[in-house]
Amino acid sequence: MDRTLNPAAAKPTATAKPTHWPLRILAMITVWRRNARTRRQLARLDDRQLADAGISSCDRDMELDKPFWRE
Repeated sequence: MDRTLNPAAAKPTATAKPTHWPLRILAMITVWRRNARTRRQLARLDDRQLADAGISSCDRDMELDKPFWRE
């Protein structure tokens, strides 16, 4: 029996390839929720708390202007 590779036989089919798109969508939604939550927390900080964290009010405003899907 000849054991040479057949390129057509080595090619995976569409059904053989595992799809992980549900996990990618779940990970993306998790990041979006974290972004929204941390920005809400950032919005509640007063000037003293911002200074303690080393964040200027301008930096905070720039972060709060971002949509939840951007990091």
